[in-house]
Amino acid sequence: MSDAFRPFESDLDEATALSILRDATSGADDGELFLERRRSESLVFDDGRLKNASYDAAEGFGLRAVRGETAGYGHSTELSEKALRRAAETARLAVGDGGGTLADAPKGTNTKLYEEVDSVTGVSFPAKVETLKEIDDYARALDYRVVQVSASLAASVQEVEILRPDGQRLVDFRPMARLNVSVTLEKDGRREAGNAGGGGRFGLDGLMVRDHWQGLVKEALRIADVNLRAEAAPAGVMDVVLGPGWPGILLHEAVGHGLEGDFNRKKASAFAGLMGQRVAAPGVTVLDDGTIPDRRGSITFDDEGTPSAKNVLIEDGILVGYMQDRQNARLMGVPATGNGRRQSFAHIPMPRMTNTYMLGGDADPADILADLKDGVYAVGFGGGQVDITNGKYVFSCTEAYRVKDGKVGAPIKGATLIGDGATSLQKIQAIGNDLALDPGVGNCGKNGQWVPVGVGLPSLRIGGLTVGGSAA
Repeated sequence: MSDAFRPFESDLDEATALSILRDATSGADDGELFLERRRSESLVFDDGRLKNASYDAAEGFGLRAVRGETAGYGHSTELSEKALRRAAETARLAVGDGGGTLADAPKGTNTKLYEEVDSVTGVSFPAKVETLKEIDDYARALDYRVVQVSASLAASVQEVEILRPDGQRLVDFRPMARLNVSVTLEKDGRREAGNAGGGGRFGLDGLMVRDHWQGLVKEALRIADVNLRAEAAPAGVMDVVLGPGWPGILLHEAVGHGLEGDFNRKKASAFAGLMGQRVAAPGVTVLDDGTIPDRRGSITFDDEGTPSAKNVLIEDGILVGYMQDRQNARLMGVPATGNGRRQSFAHIPMPRMTNTYMLGGDADPADILADLKDGVYAVGFGGGQVDITNGKYVFSCTEAYRVKDGKVGAPIKGATLIGDGATSLQKIQAIGNDLALDPGVGNCGKNGQWVPVGVGLPSLRIGGLTVGGSAA
């Protein structure tokens, strides 16, 4: 990418933009000009035909001025001096009479966590359609019970420029690609579905390799077959073993959101005021790490310009850190952690997760299951809900099994896990040595904004969770 301030071939020059930004943030504590250009494409192949193909392109800027707890924000899809001045007038309202001291700029970074590949145009449209058709044909040929196949490809490129009042300028090129497969099986009048997929910050090429997508089809078929054989889930309080990888979504929802800086500064989190105290069982270490190369939740620097970091949140059961953007970090008197994220130029940044996971322990996963006398082994999760103020959550299982006397029995259907994050952390009885990250499918919503994230978990045994299902 060019070192010249373009931005995006507009007529807006750096001297003018910087002058307007400085006027808007004079007397403020912080502020920046965030410029973005985004392209995205999505294809859905369903029931033997291309059902949907969409392409979207957008560009614009957001100008922010921060004073104390107040932030003023103006944004526009028009990259012009006139639009920038209008936005500056709006942002300036938060500064009032000023009196603030402009925060130091984020430290720069030479780290690059992903390549500048164009994941949208890197593969031709006909090749994408043909791959999706091959996936459909392959799934139907593998199992006579297949009654529906849906396969989708999605790719996007986000170009970002951040200009700060001190003249610092940062540029990032963020690719994203994803492939998903869903298969529905029917037997004796019963239908069940299975899903598999993944992606990350790279081009589509690797996802479209035959060996890769054939593996996804087989996994989707396996899950659908498991669900066809599933029995009604039991209900009651019992011990639960979580499988590695994607079940980390429970950690993300039940614990991660509660460790974001804004909720804790406002005393709205179940973890507020507990810094330095034990909040989890010994051996539990939780990190948020935006520096893992090519991962869906990784970012070279966040949407305020702070370099991404590997942040320890809970260490050996002790709460040691929160995830922070610049505003909440300043108000709490701690450093920013590289977690200031926004959905687009039309949104203000806030503390958000990147890749959130728990470190592995020393237990053999087989031993963890063998020690489960009467409970549930949960391998896959669907949707979930959490109340940040008390950490209470409800999660539905998409793949789970009944376990008795250490033996994994029949798959169960309709199981939900109910608990609260703080209590669940304390009830962790065993931590496996098999930490795995999810395949690259996570999205996170907060205050109406969506951003890509990653999760991870080793096998865990948690004592005394409420399992919702049918009567035992």
